[in-house]
Amino acid sequence: MRSMTKAVSRVPKLVRLPDQEIDVSSALISFHACTLLAFVMVLTSDQYLHWFMIPVTLGGTLIGIDAVDWFRRRVDIFDPVGILGLLGVHFFFLVPILHVYWDSWMQWIVPPDDWRPWVGLMAGLNLMGLIVYRLTRSLIFRIGKPGLQRSVWWIEGKRFPIVLGAALLVTAVFQLQVYRQMGGIIGYITSYETGVEDGTMSESFQGMGWIFMISESFPILALMGYAFYARNRPSARTWGMLLLVLLVFFVLKIFFGGLRGSRSNTIWGLFWGVGIIHFWIRRVPQRLIYIGIVFLVGFIYVYGFYKAGGLDAFNEFASSGATSELQQETGRSLEGAILGDLGRTDVQAFVLYRLLRPDSDYQYALGRTYVGAAAILIPKSIWPDRPIHKVKEGTEVMYGRGSYVPGVRVSSRVYGLAGETMLNFGPYFVPLAFSVLGLVVGRVRYWLATWEPYDVRMFFVPFLVNLCFVLLVSDSENILFFLIKNGAVPMFVIWLTVRITEKSFVAPASAIDSAVLRRKPALN
Repeated sequence: MRSMTKAVSRVPKLVRLPDQEIDVSSALISFHACTLLAFVMVLTSDQYLHWFMIPVTLGGTLIGIDAVDWFRRRVDIFDPVGILGLLGVHFFFLVPILHVYWDSWMQWIVPPDDWRPWVGLMAGLNLMGLIVYRLTRSLIFRIGKPGLQRSVWWIEGKRFPIVLGAALLVTAVFQLQVYRQMGGIIGYITSYETGVEDGTMSESFQGMGWIFMISESFPILALMGYAFYARNRPSARTWGMLLLVLLVFFVLKIFFGGLRGSRSNTIWGLFWGVGIIHFWIRRVPQRLIYIGIVFLVGFIYVYGFYKAGGLDAFNEFASSGATSELQQETGRSLEGAILGDLGRTDVQAFVLYRLLRPDSDYQYALGRTYVGAAAILIPKSIWPDRPIHKVKEGTEVMYGRGSYVPGVRVSSRVYGLAGETMLNFGPYFVPLAFSVLGLVVGRVRYWLATWEPYDVRMFFVPFLVNLCFVLLVSDSENILFFLIKNGAVPMFVIWLTVRITEKSFVAPASAIDSAVLRRKPALN
């Protein structure tokens, strides 16, 4: 118990605000910022003298309130509301505007004569969805009733190093076995490049998902171990040491999964790693997040060349830069990274266009894509004819009914929360789908507000915040893969090393609004 008390004294102080009504000053700042940019764009080009700018600007204003709260430090920098606010401004506001500015749209399809009406209609659906999201998250956050007892998960100091050491050994052995099976690191890269050339995943990686789930857990487990070690050791908590740890963690993420072209494996891992430092070791200053955002965009752009063209394309970029020939050969550009990797505007607008055409022959999936996503948990060796996930519906909405031919004509696009909802139930269900996002955000925020700062479950708060954004931009099978592949092993290891106790306290009925509290941020 003495070690527990000592650990409590080292917990970072966080800013934790209840989900209040819209702050008037934040709303005004968001409104003026979005309308000012919209006005500047209208003066820049006649393309913006179109009604599509109205729902786009309104959507940006609504989600921008949360972003302003984040910048004003009214919420913790890892609060899911603030994170979604930042990313939402880009997703719902900047990306539609930049699509028109660069005149950059989907390829290999028959486009509408004018994209702007469909972007505007999609922005209107998203605007209604954001209203539902905000109402739902606030409701979920407030209906949680703090009881007179609350469980606290403690790390067993003697058991944790033993279990963690065994887990690190097992995951490292699995990764070494993967490299050995592929003929070393070069063979591993070659196997990936073969899949790039074929346009499909290399056969060498087929059926290895469960192996990757284990082997690629090594970096995050190692960081958790360091966080446990560093909390009560001032020399391990200096920013010089922590930045070195993050650098080593980044290198580990590259070697444990990054070399098979998985940018998300690295990006989401870094987000989780910085979050562990923030919640468990030392509060991360906001200025470091700004640097991280720049690094994130740069990494997505640069590593995109490796993802699209393998090591040769990456080496050519390193030696000559992003030449027009290289960009044309790989289909990668900074515009593509900003619009495609961090947005879904043109994909969702095109789906809406295809569904509302008078001659549309598309048949709604009525939930089949979600069933197909759940079926990926069962190996094909056990269920060879398991249901197909969104690939079939996505192909048919893009190219027409009956166009899906396995292995010949397949659309592997990512549609996001709104896009997959349209594939299943049509456009009018899009606002309702945002209630799922609000439910998850509200629940994660409730946990963040009620879990004790020294609770070991705080290790997983960044992972859960990450899940909130994945829900918005990804499809059901991507979400399920994210949860199982990234979270299963760390959660199992921590579960083996905790002791759960009950903490009694007297809480007023308004505990979520008062005692959930505002804590002053620590000075950095």
